[in-house]
Amino acid sequence: MTTAKTIEQYHGTGRRKTSIARVYLRPGKGKFTINDLPMNKYFDDHPGVEHLIKAPLKETHTTTKYDVLVRVKGGGPLGQAGAIRHGIARALLQANPAFRIPLKKSGYLTRDSRMKERKKYGQKKARKRFQFSKR
Repeated sequence: MTTAKTIEQYHGTGRRKTSIARVYLRPGKGKFTINDLPMNKYFDDHPGVEHLIKAPLKETHTTTKYDVLVRVKGGGPLGQAGAIRHGIARALLQANPAFRIPLKKSGYLTRDSRMKERKKYGQKKARKRFQFSKR
């Protein structure tokens, strides 16, 4: 009989616009993997995104305490970065409930509910109308 080795890990789901990120925190040295790529390769064209993503870890002083594994889909790079940040904050909360106060104070636990407004019929876009002519 073989016993399965269980890995201690914490899970958090983050959302932003149309992006959804599943974040797994595992005890480690601070390695970031997003969709099987290192973070600097995944966000190649957006260098400032790393600071945005690591903000909850810096707030709780756990930057080198956990390895972060992320599966993200939907949306664009900045929406995905916001979803990852939200997921990391939720996973940290699962790891240690005492992190709730600093994370909540910084606003990392709040889901940003702003979404794109739907297009309406009889209009060109959500609010833009077709050109009107009196004659």
